[in-house]
Amino acid sequence: MSDSDAKILVAGTGPAGLIAALALAHRGHKVVLAGPVPAGRDRRTVALMRPALDFLAPLGFLDKLTGESAPLRAMRLVDATDRLIRSPTVTFHAGEIGQEYFGLNIPNTRLTEELAGAVRGTAEIDWRESLVQSWTCAPDRILAQLANGETIEALLAVAADGRQSPAREAAGIAARTRALPQAALVLNFSHTREHGFVSTEFHTETGPCTQVPLPGLRSSLVWVVRPDEADLLAALDDAALSVRVEERLSSLLGRVTVEPGRQVFPLSALMPARFGRNRVALIGEAAHVFPPISAQGLNLGVRDVEDLVAIADAHSEDPGSAAALARYDAKRRPDILARSGSVNLLNASLLSGLLPAQIARSAGLGIIGGFAPLRAFFMREGMRPGSGFSALFSLRGKDRAAKSHW
Repeated sequence: MSDSDAKILVAGTGPAGLIAALALAHRGHKVVLAGPVPAGRDRRTVALMRPALDFLAPLGFLDKLTGESAPLRAMRLVDATDRLIRSPTVTFHAGEIGQEYFGLNIPNTRLTEELAGAVRGTAEIDWRESLVQSWTCAPDRILAQLANGETIEALLAVAADGRQSPAREAAGIAARTRALPQAALVLNFSHTREHGFVSTEFHTETGPCTQVPLPGLRSSLVWVVRPDEADLLAALDDAALSVRVEERLSSLLGRVTVEPGRQVFPLSALMPARFGRNRVALIGEAAHVFPPISAQGLNLGVRDVEDLVAIADAHSEDPGSAAALARYDAKRRPDILARSGSVNLLNASLLSGLLPAQIARSAGLGIIGGFAPLRAFFMREGMRPGSGFSALFSLRGKDRAAKSHW
């Protein structure tokens, strides 16, 4: 495939970029993918919710991950702070909304490997294994100069090149960034008690400590603490760290044995002024960065791709036109602002020692936990924006129909 055949260039070979290339190609768009083959061992896992899984299923790689993924049948929020006002424990069960499970917890490394394999097997994707070194945004096209000396020309560039995003900068899209006083310690561990496919998010004064099931007697952990504490924990030997993890989880899963290898990630927040401009569309961490709470990160990135594909289909002659990118920006803005805002607000309420913040969080979780219809609403909204409202309107319609029948 020559450069002139491809109207869309995807920059970045993380999960979001690989998914974008596959999804666009699946719809018949010819794509150039720029970026090196993903390397290194990523200890993180990703909890992909049912709507994201439904979107990804036709791309043909999920079946290969079945044996390494664990279903999330319930999600539990536990207030593990020592503050005066504490929130009640709230548990969300997928069965309450008629689902067998909310989603699947998948190791990042394996997800990326299977995505890369699917990309290699797709004829409509031309993978150039080199980073984009520089960008030129012209009114009628965009040019990418690769580190290997090649120049790629396209009508649309999909920026999946991370939170620093050179493509976003080249397009002149400003972004508000903020370093957070937190870091995430990431690891996997085995335990002696069954997890029952329940994920538990312990809310602490430094942020969430989230256990997510893996197959067998294993789980993944994302423990958000102060950066200095994260470094101290990461420096412990496996036996000492196992004790600390077990204490943090209140021995919920019995004896804990931390597996070799752990990583520390500084946390930050990022919000661009726009999500598309000058023939560049932002997806993934180029479009949104926030703390790891409630499994929203890559699920939001998948919805970026879903909307982008729909708009590329509708503007197939020129998917990078000003009209196409204006539609993309308008489509993504409410979802990204709502998700980022809610996660940042919850994170701020954990860090705040102010009594009003504690009261508000406790009251909100208490109402949700004690009122089943509201709990169901938030479960549906957590998986897909608007689905909670759709369910409410559907129930009202059925109720009116039943009354008119009688």
